[in-house]
Amino acid sequence: MITNVKILLAEDDVNLGKVLTLHLEAVGYTVLHAGNGETAYELFCTSDIDICLIDVMMPLKDGFTLAREIRKLDKKAPIVFITAKNLEGDVIEGLAIGDDYITKPFSPLMLVQRVENHLMFNAQKKELSFRNNILEKTFDSQAAEIKKLQNTIVCIVPEIIELRDSFSAGHIERIPRYLSLMIGAMRQQGLCKNEIESLDIETFCNASRMHDIGNIYIDESIINKPGKLTAEEFEEIKKHPENGLKIINRIRQLTGGYSFPEYAGIFAISHHERWDGSGYPEGRQGTDIPLAGRLMALADVYDALVSKRPYKQPTDPDEASKEIIKGSGTAFDPALVEIFKTVTGKFAQIKSI
Repeated sequence: MITNVKILLAEDDVNLGKVLTLHLEAVGYTVLHAGNGETAYELFCTSDIDICLIDVMMPLKDGFTLAREIRKLDKKAPIVFITAKNLEGDVIEGLAIGDDYITKPFSPLMLVQRVENHLMFNAQKKELSFRNNILEKTFDSQAAEIKKLQNTIVCIVPEIIELRDSFSAGHIERIPRYLSLMIGAMRQQGLCKNEIESLDIETFCNASRMHDIGNIYIDESIINKPGKLTAEEFEEIKKHPENGLKIINRIRQLTGGYSFPEYAGIFAISHHERWDGSGYPEGRQGTDIPLAGRLMALADVYDALVSKRPYKQPTDPDEASKEIIKGSGTAFDPALVEIFKTVTGKFAQIKSI
């Protein structure tokens, strides 16, 4: 038996109201009896009602109207109609508004049991909602911890790898800014709208820091070689996308498949693909290259051009922009190059910071 229950009884038949009140109070419920719809509505507004028993045919405000007004105030309190109206249309209308429909005459003991059933069901719903809230909070807490772990991985691991390359300082910090800039311009122009709307932009850009993680397998003497690479050395370099994907897939297994490692894996495996299909490791072509790879290819090359490398001095930003534009349709997605033209000055500002 549910205790401390307040029942609103809206019934204009005084004798029936007294009988029902006696039976309901006999099992420990508190009954607030109203003889018309207006008074019933006032009682509901001023009392903490757990369940409503409503006659349909009442003075001042009929039961269906009363129930609709109560529903606007409270979606949880069960509404049980008790009425002599037994036509199918009335029953259907009542069940569309409320939770139960009992036609007169009926046994008061049966009504008490129906009330108990509704109260038990409502209590179970509240308990389930409470437990769901706890589970959601637990999940949110766990997700926050995983995101914190991911951000730590994203920041520390690439920095460790960058330390092995004395000429790429700041590269992993600039890349997410380039991508964020490109995505902002793409949004303004409606380019790749569906793909961009499906992205977690912050996580996506953050994950780009992991694109060269596969370099950890490459000997430092190759990474920092001041001259041209031999064919064998270049083949070693070309392995880093696949090696990077292997590392990220392992991280993905350990973190439960969240979006960060998924994005990072795409960046790692596809950032050396070329629009014309001449890139590596898979030789993908055109839009078969994921958007992450197409964006990264452009940003990565730009940053390489304007940065000092073992084999060259930094290129002037204007000249670097011309090289990117020249690569439209061969190295880079032509649509992305058009976007790049609108933000090339901001690219240069990012490099200068």
